[in-house]
Amino acid sequence: MNKNKFSIFQFKTYINKAIDELGFYEPTEIQKKMIPNILRGESAIGQSQTGTGKTHAYLLPILQMIEPELEEVQVVITAPTRELANQIYHEILKITNYLEDETIVSRCFIGGTDKQRTIEKLKKQPQIVVGTPGRINDLVREQALSVHTAKILVVDEADLMLDMGFLFDVDQIAGRMPQDLQILVFSATIPEKLKPFLKKYMENPKYEHVQPKHISAENIEHILVPLRSREKINLLNEMLISYNPYLAIVFTNTKTKADEVADALIENGLKVGRLHGDLSPRERTKVMKQIRNLDYQYIIATDLAARGIDIEGVSHVINYELPQDLDFYIHRAGRTARAGHSGITSTIYEPSDEDSLNKLEKMGIHFSHMDIQKGEWVSITERNKRKNRKKQTDEVEEKARNLVRKPKKVKPGYKKKINQQVEKIKKRERRMQKRK
Repeated sequence: MNKNKFSIFQFKTYINKAIDELGFYEPTEIQKKMIPNILRGESAIGQSQTGTGKTHAYLLPILQMIEPELEEVQVVITAPTRELANQIYHEILKITNYLEDETIVSRCFIGGTDKQRTIEKLKKQPQIVVGTPGRINDLVREQALSVHTAKILVVDEADLMLDMGFLFDVDQIAGRMPQDLQILVFSATIPEKLKPFLKKYMENPKYEHVQPKHISAENIEHILVPLRSREKINLLNEMLISYNPYLAIVFTNTKTKADEVADALIENGLKVGRLHGDLSPRERTKVMKQIRNLDYQYIIATDLAARGIDIEGVSHVINYELPQDLDFYIHRAGRTARAGHSGITSTIYEPSDEDSLNKLEKMGIHFSHMDIQKGEWVSITERNKRKNRKKQTDEVEEKARNLVRKPKKVKPGYKKKINQQVEKIKKRERRMQKRK
């Protein structure tokens, strides 16, 4: 029988049992790098793309370090979205369910729940606190939650925390915790604006960066669809009907545009859900439940859904608009082709998107060029083929001129003879390129 490769960490019996039951066999690269640092009690920053196993890179060693007999807050885990906080909480439960003789109490605190009822339940403090920074900070200010006993603070999806303006709350929580706090920061990117926070709380932290082997999963097909002179919403409608996806997420850049697109598609008779920041907590919970029940075939979302929410079964991602921050293209595309499945990411583009598309190609995205004509998908000429052809022609011209030597003694008509030689070499080069 193959020995599970997590055995190198010498986790407690119940954690090893959970690892086996969850089907984990070999640690991911970020887990290999971060788990030993965390077990040694060091503060650390782990940078890697979405879907690389970051959550278990901190959960497994944290659960190893928890003292079940100590009935006080030992760990605080902050996440930028309610959905991500809930996911982390449920991952903890999946592992602690294998405890036999002891109990580890974990609680999830997020906005949109009854605060007063939460405060009443906090007469007994949990050992692991998971939640959104705003709600945790609220409970701390109300003196219902005692974080001064915690030894570990986790800041998950730190770059998204920064984007959503939650670092102030994280700062407030950290300020009430012990000075010798072990801080663990996980993020897909480390923006400049995040660095002052890291410097304030982390002295010489271990920094582990896992470079993605591929900028996006290999089993995602990236397709570009030109808008040309069509109405954008009509083109999107035609694409969605033609794809007939298991589940598709259509991304827009603003909540207003998401509502506009959703309303238009609903008018056309499509089963559409929407996911953005203007929904009330109750509406968002309801939408997530409907998505899991497959009540919708199409979800219109802003970039909130590109990070921190794991929606199963997404077969297609469509960029109605390219994101202004191109890193979000990768996060959006990463919603499909999960757990070994394949997926399609399509982008409707206009001439004004040319710079962004060139940057994405430089980042390593390889696009197929397709169009939908009378309900049928057809391959079309690459948008920059003419430019590439001109570049190729210029290269052949230069090569040919370099091969022709100017005679030592210049005679009348020498330029004409040189040009004839150049033309001969160019024809030969073109023939060779065609054969290739």
